[in-house]
This record gives sequence, C-alpha cells and structure tokens, in this order.
Amino acid sequence: MAEIIVAFSNRDNAVNIRNILVRGGFSVIGVCTTGAQALQYTELLDEGILVCGYKLPDMLYTRLREYLPPEFEMLLAASPDKWQGESIEGVLGLPMPLKVYDLMNTMEMLQQTMDRRRRKRRKGKKEKNPEQQKIIRGAKELLMARNHMSEEEAHRYLQKCSMDSGTNLVETAQMVLSIMGE
Repeated sequence: MAEIIVAFSNRDNAVNIRNILVRGGFSVIGVCTTGAQALQYTELLDEGILVCGYKLPDMLYTRLREYLPPEFEMLLAASPDKWQGESIEGVLGLPMPLKVYDLMNTMEMLQQTMDRRRRKRRKGKKEKNPEQQKIIRGAKELLMARNHMSEEEAHRYLQKCSMDSGTNLVETAQMVLSIMGE
C-alpha cells in the first residue's frame, strides 16, 4: 500500500483529511502546511500519494508537482475553476468541498494504479534478456547431464547457490559453466 502525505495551507483542513483517510484504512505518514515540508517527506519514500490544496504558502500545486518524484501521484483538492482545463500528468483533481465517498473512491483507485505500476516494474526486472536466459539454460543442461538432475532440481540448485554466494542467478550460472568445464 502506498504511503500518503497530506499538504494544505490550513493545518485544520490537513488534519481533518488525514483523519478521514486513516479511518478509511489508508496509511498517512505526514501532515504538512508547506510544499517544502511535503517534499521532505517524499525523500523518505520510494513512491506515494500527495493529497494537497491548490495553493500552499510557498508554492502552487503545479510547482510542487514539478518537484515531486515521478513515482508519486498527486490528488489536488480545490474548487474546479482552479484546475479545470489544466491537464498535468500525475495530477488528479477532486472538487472542494470534498465528499468523503469521492475521496475514498479516488484514493482506492490511485492505490490500485500504483499497485499495477509496481507489479509491472517488478515483472520488468524479473525478465531476463535472451543472452542471460541462454547462460542459465546452459548451466541447467550441464547440471542435468552430469549430475542426473531434473530441470527443476537444476534450477533450484542454481537458485540455492546464488543465494549462498550472494550473486545473481546469471552470475551463478556462469560460475557453474566455468567450473564444470564448458
């Protein structure tokens, strides 16, 4: 679940929104009254959602969005005339005054979007290029032929050696190939 930062120039508004989100089961790590404070919180996180107002004492939401890392989403709570017509990537608008139902549904949608993005990043990291796959396949075939292992056993063996030695699977497969004489 993504962490949430709430930033409004009026501290009471920020605290009220935080309380609503916490009661709804969301994890709010900070309440801020300036953009600089919000940016300090973002440095502690890999990704998250910033719920903010249109104007903070030190900057408008547009400037704050520019400084936010790309892994962060922004939920802007402001009167529609302040943000309608503007389409800034990574900014979703909710009209003020906020309705709790709309806030909760929007936050849930943002959480799901971030979860999908996180899974996509992980999947991208797991996929190996064809050259790496060839090295791993060669090491498994060598283990299968010389040690009479099944493919699953050979793969598990490579994984265990990788964990024990602190190297990645490709490096371990390369070591197996060099040690066993291929």
